[in-house]
Amino acid sequence: MKLVIIESPFKREALKKYLGNGYEVFATKGHIRDLPQKSFGIDLKNDFQPHYEIMPDKKELIEQLKQKAKSADEVLIATDPDREGEAISWHIAHILGFPQDKTCRIEFNEISKKAVTKALESPRKIDLKLVNAQQARRILDRIVGYKLSPILCKKIAPKLSAGRVQSVALKLVVDREKEIESFVPEEYWTVTAILKKDNNLIKTSLATFNKKKFVPKSKEEVDKILEATKGKKFTITEIKKSRTKSHAPAPFTTSTMQQDALNKLNMSLARTTSSAQQLYEGVEIKGEGKIALITYIRTDSVRVSTDAQNACRDFIKAKYGQEYLPEKPNIYHTKESAQDAHEAIRPITMDITPEMAKETLSNDNYRLYKLIYERFLASQMCEAEYSNVSVNFDCEGYGFKVSGRTMEFAGYTKVYKEYSDKDKDNGEGMAGKLPKMEEGEMLDCDKITPEQKFTKPPARYTEASLVKAMEEKGIGRPATYAATITVLTSRHYTEKKEKYLHPTELGRKVITYLEKFFSSVINVKFTAHMEQRLDDIANKDEDWHNVVSNFWNGFEGLLGRADASSLSMKEPPKETDIICEKCGGKMVIRNGRYGEFLACSNFPKCKNTKPIEQETKKVGKCVECGASMVERKSKKGKTFYSCERYPDCKFMSWDIPTGQRCPKCKSPLVIKGKKIKCSNADCDYEEDKN
Repeated sequence: MKLVIIESPFKREALKKYLGNGYEVFATKGHIRDLPQKSFGIDLKNDFQPHYEIMPDKKELIEQLKQKAKSADEVLIATDPDREGEAISWHIAHILGFPQDKTCRIEFNEISKKAVTKALESPRKIDLKLVNAQQARRILDRIVGYKLSPILCKKIAPKLSAGRVQSVALKLVVDREKEIESFVPEEYWTVTAILKKDNNLIKTSLATFNKKKFVPKSKEEVDKILEATKGKKFTITEIKKSRTKSHAPAPFTTSTMQQDALNKLNMSLARTTSSAQQLYEGVEIKGEGKIALITYIRTDSVRVSTDAQNACRDFIKAKYGQEYLPEKPNIYHTKESAQDAHEAIRPITMDITPEMAKETLSNDNYRLYKLIYERFLASQMCEAEYSNVSVNFDCEGYGFKVSGRTMEFAGYTKVYKEYSDKDKDNGEGMAGKLPKMEEGEMLDCDKITPEQKFTKPPARYTEASLVKAMEEKGIGRPATYAATITVLTSRHYTEKKEKYLHPTELGRKVITYLEKFFSSVINVKFTAHMEQRLDDIANKDEDWHNVVSNFWNGFEGLLGRADASSLSMKEPPKETDIICEKCGGKMVIRNGRYGEFLACSNFPKCKNTKPIEQETKKVGKCVECGASMVERKSKKGKTFYSCERYPDCKFMSWDIPTGQRCPKCKSPLVIKGKKIKCSNADCDYEEDKN
């Protein structure tokens, strides 16, 4: 029996279909070894040596893994095909005691018969260049998180965090808000003239004055135009005809998929990531069982395999006809900064169409699969073709313009239409098919309409546009976009209003502090440079110790300067009328690790503190004395329930007690959701809540 080790248990069923009877599949459920959860774990004085520990919740799983590996004829490690997956493979190999040069690593970009079979035929050694690139990223992020976050907590407020990429993403949001606040609107006017041609009305827009681009800035200028053109004919000065083509977009990368899903389907980053993961790992399809539908979802490449390309072209020819098939396959070029480790995101097979899968897919999974399927299909189709007509008119030196566009051949737009943020106001009239006109012809004006407008500030970021900005600026990588943006919200640095991201006051305060002391590190250019250095480790075998050392040598000095500074951005304590029972001073409200609390204003001479008394909420009954139970908070902020007669009665419970005892074991009964259950974990008694 051969043992195949994977990360996600949700892949197991789909993968076993292609492995056959001679294989057993074991899932690690992600990482099994990492830097310590409660300590720094990096020896700064010993070449940044990391101290890895088995994760506390994986100890039993690892024992199971060791037993299965011991009895297996061969062990193959098939973690995800990226740097993080390579690092997990390395940790697994270390725990199992494999030599560094053991041929035990397999990888596949999709869970399909062909991909899995090919992987089994060509196992390789673990790629230490990829491992070291991921290890360097992990160590850099740990250094920034562990060394910078405590300073923010000391200087601003408790429970704050900073991150190498996270803080730069926050800076983008804050900087955009500053742009909006400092924006001064400028007045401008549009002037629309409706011209008559036989039985047609043609909508034209003011574009020039005396053959130079012209946009009126005031009502006075508009009044001059109206006076000059009143009752006058409009002469056709130029007619331009052209034929244009629109090329099909490339298949999805992680970021373009996330952007399109939000813009077209209104799916958040979290929903898109979850849905894509399920489509990659395997979903139930009627008549097929559990199978994977798409290729690996963390990629910055637009490359596709020749087999996939040919299968797509065959599908296009069969369904849409030869005219929709380019003479040669469409080839897309991945940008230079991309890792290009795997293919673009695409369907594994064209045979399972979205409509075939719709019956058994969730709504999100169906819509996302349809989007991915149609984008890939469109990427191999012919260009869309348009006939364009542009007509210029003159009236007393004022030039008006209308452009008409008609589709001559749908091409890729037959299956996929690209998203546009907004219709761009280019000052020109737009129309569909225009009536036949000739140069020199003069047309009457039916009416002319001016409209006052004001320039608008740049738009706030949405999740999608922030992902796009991060990608364009080289901040982070496909696997980190969603997690980075999610943490900004969970830390209350940003908040979403409608679909836009707004920085909170806390978020702005954090960036203000970081800009003062860490501007050379927490900025777009430096963060993009660090991504390139990590790529150098993976691609050029750069020594990861040097990359980390160069960063630390500069960062250490910044930490010392910030920590030694007397600058504090903490909120001053709030005064109260409550008197300290120990010294007679007034109590103030301070913010601590677990929230607000009362402290004596004479601190440090008087160190009296106590919790803020909240209005007591009575729930349930005490099983000991029958009195009401009171909802309280522990020092760590957890809710519990204690008898209102405390300290005379010391009964307490983490769940609301009913006041009754279990008929089986006599332990207190408690309310859990819609059930009443025994508080004894070893007792299975439960009843419906009335």
